[in-house]
Amino acid sequence: MLPKEQGLYAPAYEHDNCGAGFICSLAGNRTNDIIHKALDILVKLEHRGAVSADGKTGDGAGILIEIPHQFLKNNCPFDLPEPQEYAVGMVFLPRKENQRQFAMAQLEAEIQNQGLDILGWRTVPVDRSTVGAIAAQTEPYIMQVFVGKGTPELSEEHFNLKLFTARKIAEHRIWGSKLSQANYFYLPSLSTRTLIYKGLLVPEDINVYYKDLKDPELVTRLALVHQRFSTNTFPTWDLAQPFRYMCHNGEINTFRGNLSRMQAREELFASELFTAEDLQKICPIVLPGKSDSASMDMVVELLLATGRSLPEVMMMLVPEAWEKHSSMPADKKAFYQYNACIMEPWDGPASIPFTDGKYIGALLDRNGLRPSRYSVTKDGYVIMSSETGVLDIAPENIVKHGRLEPGKMFLVDMDAGRIVDDEEIKSQIVAQKPYRKWLDQHQLPLKDISYTGNPTPTESEDFETRLRLFGYTQEDLKTILQPMIVEGKEAIGSMGTDTPLAVLSDQPQLLYNYFKQLFAQVTNPPLDGIREEIVTDTSLSIGQDFNIFERSTEHAKKLSIQNPVISNEDLDKIKFLEHPDFKATFTRLIRDSTVWKRPLIN
Repeated sequence: MLPKEQGLYAPAYEHDNCGAGFICSLAGNRTNDIIHKALDILVKLEHRGAVSADGKTGDGAGILIEIPHQFLKNNCPFDLPEPQEYAVGMVFLPRKENQRQFAMAQLEAEIQNQGLDILGWRTVPVDRSTVGAIAAQTEPYIMQVFVGKGTPELSEEHFNLKLFTARKIAEHRIWGSKLSQANYFYLPSLSTRTLIYKGLLVPEDINVYYKDLKDPELVTRLALVHQRFSTNTFPTWDLAQPFRYMCHNGEINTFRGNLSRMQAREELFASELFTAEDLQKICPIVLPGKSDSASMDMVVELLLATGRSLPEVMMMLVPEAWEKHSSMPADKKAFYQYNACIMEPWDGPASIPFTDGKYIGALLDRNGLRPSRYSVTKDGYVIMSSETGVLDIAPENIVKHGRLEPGKMFLVDMDAGRIVDDEEIKSQIVAQKPYRKWLDQHQLPLKDISYTGNPTPTESEDFETRLRLFGYTQEDLKTILQPMIVEGKEAIGSMGTDTPLAVLSDQPQLLYNYFKQLFAQVTNPPLDGIREEIVTDTSLSIGQDFNIFERSTEHAKKLSIQNPVISNEDLDKIKFLEHPDFKATFTRLIRDSTVWKRPLIN
């Protein structure tokens, strides 16, 4: 499990970069061969991970499959209902017996509080000798819990909502307890359709450690695999992937800001599908100390609980470059514009395979910085991976090869048995609500507001004083500004900087010098909002947030600003804004002028 914050290490900075892939049968055939092929893909992706000094502890690997109903029915000492009439949870538990029993009791209690039934528990057979010495230090005890609906008329959607609620409450209760092994408790999956086997293992050891994966009775029509590369981070059992609905090869540029926004909107949650008490208990939605990928999966899970479909959720979280896309259909652009008022993008350079058991697919970030390839075969398989060549496929068996395109979604409808075109699935989603009408009624672009005509204050200080006041140096003037003014060129330099941190400097500093870059943490190339305006955007929407469980016109009540750096005249527009949907107030920040000017004397 993650170590505590110490020295220069902080769990909040966990992020990773990995290899991922999936295979499924278009005909919906459930076979053991799919598991073998998926594990073969995983082994081929081993070079995208890392291994510790003991040679056996990997950064994390795993496989997501459909719930193998017949296999479980044959191996459980209790009766199981029909598929989708029960759920299976893979549960990581403390190794200490008394703590394990406490965690199991807490989980059972919360499941029963939701009106559901505990059908039984199954100990997952594992080969502990496979685990590396380092991974063995935090190896959990692994079991499966089986949950019944409680009432036959309960729909699958409401069943999954109750499972989600019970799991979140149990997580918070156990993680907040005084158990010494509380952080061993984790549910990789709790679902009516999917089951996840994962751990702090190298790919070739997954089916050795989990003995179930060697059983020929274990069948599935889809499988999603992931090899983690925990770049500059601490590998743990729970941060191995896949997660409950997705896996992630990449990183999230604005992770810290996204977490803050998620926490801020939690007090607005309201839904008739949850009791007010339960809504309060499931927060915080994003557990502290998790990686960016794990956090994103928790947000996916929340948005699914609001009634949105998995493809719609992925469109919200990883939108296309719609802002400057002149040929994009107006209704699709309206969808993205509306949802930008609700949810900040959880994007960055990333390839994201995802599945809920009904859909399986993947999408690529708007820049296409994590390329992925797919193949469709004549014998009915669809294979997608971070790279080509992960399976040996005879050329004559290929129907087509392709690649994920920036911002596009590759989707397989497992129930319909077909690949759904990007435009088809998105056109259905964007037509669900009158997004353009809502935006036209309520969104207010700053550029459409008339100027106030108020006089702009003139600067009383002379030019050189203002240079010192705003922290300009000779280096800024000669190295940066002069080439831009004279030659129209930007200074070229490395990303490294030996500039002393503002907080450690004994010289006066501007406020923004105290802030340092928190994105581009691993491999991002720098982006230029002017030269790469097609795929970057600097606009923002400000205004009151509303309940994320509702899709209504209220969310469109935002002031739209094209650039976060605005002129005095535009700032005046906002200060004196008169509009039924907006109210502006301002606060004066006063500082003793003698204290402020004293450093300028030197």
